[in-house]
Amino acid sequence: MLIKDELYGEYKLEKVLEELISSRPVQRLKGVHQGGASYLVNEKWNITRYEHSLGVMLLVRKLGGSVEEQIAGLLHDVSHTAFSHVVDGVLKNEAENYHEHIYEQVVLESEIPAILKRHHLDYESILFDDSQWTLLEQPAPELCADRLDYTLRDMYRYGYISLDEAQRFLKHLIVVDGQIYISDLQAAEWFVKIYYTEVIDFFMEPLNIFANDTLAKALKKSLEKNLLHLDDLLVNDEEVLVKLRESGDQEVKRLLEKMDHKVTAEEDKLDCDIHFKGKIRLIDPSVLINSKLIRASKLSEDVKNRGQKAYEKAKEGVYIKIR
Repeated sequence: MLIKDELYGEYKLEKVLEELISSRPVQRLKGVHQGGASYLVNEKWNITRYEHSLGVMLLVRKLGGSVEEQIAGLLHDVSHTAFSHVVDGVLKNEAENYHEHIYEQVVLESEIPAILKRHHLDYESILFDDSQWTLLEQPAPELCADRLDYTLRDMYRYGYISLDEAQRFLKHLIVVDGQIYISDLQAAEWFVKIYYTEVIDFFMEPLNIFANDTLAKALKKSLEKNLLHLDDLLVNDEEVLVKLRESGDQEVKRLLEKMDHKVTAEEDKLDCDIHFKGKIRLIDPSVLINSKLIRASKLSEDVKNRGQKAYEKAKEGVYIKIR
C-alpha cells in the first residue's frame, strides 16, 4: 500500500498497517473532526482524526520508529468520541482525556486484536503500554510525534505556515535515545511560536470556543434526558448530529440552531457570555548544542517570554461575547 501525506511525503506500508487503516475503528475517524464542532461554524476548520492518526504514524516512521510504534501511533486516537474533545466539556473533564479512559474497551470490542494476531503481533503489549513509545508520546514540555503532527498539520492547513516552512523544520528534528529533539535553536524558536499560535490563537479562538461550548450544552441536555448515551458517541460527527436533530427536543434544537446562524464571537472581559479555561499546554523543547541537550527557554528569551505569556493566558482563560 502506498500512502502520501502532504507533510511527510510518500511511503510504502506493510500489510498489517494497510489492514489496520482499512479497519472500521480507523475508518470511523474520517468523520471525527479534530477541532470538535468548529467545522460547523467555519468549514475550513475540517481536519479529521483520520488525517492526524495517519500523520502521527508516518512521522514515527520518518523518525525511524518500529512498525509496532507506528501501529501505536496509527491507533492512538481510535477511542475519540464524535466531536473529539467536546465530550470532555460535557463531562467537565479538565484533563481532556476521556478517550484514554475508554481506549482499552474500544480496542477490545473491535477487529484490531484479530488483525494484529493474524500478523503474529501482541496487541496488549503494543497498545496498552504507551510508556515504551517514546517517539509517539512525551509529557510536555518536550516534543512528541502526536504534538508535532497536530501543530504542523493545523497550522499548515489553516494558512498560518507554508509547506516549505513545515518541511524545513522537520529537517531539524533529531532522535536521541528514542526521544525527539531539535538540532537548531532558530528552528526551536520557530516551532514554539507556531505551537502557541495553535494552542492560544486557534484553540482559544472565540468562534471555535462558541461552537464547542454550544454543542457541549446540546450533548449534555441529550444525555440528561436520555436522548443519548455516552456509547452513542462512538460513531462519527454527522451521525450524532442526525440523532440530535431527530430527537425532537426543543432545547436541543435551539442550541443546534445557534450554530446554523452566522454569529460574531469576540473577546470581552466586561460583558461575556462564555468564560473558557482549557487545559494548560506549554512547550519548551530541548535543543542539541555541542552534544548537550538544553531547554530552549535557557537559550532564548523569546521562548521564555512566549511560554510565560501562554501560561498567563491559559490560566486566565478567555472571555467571549456572542453577537
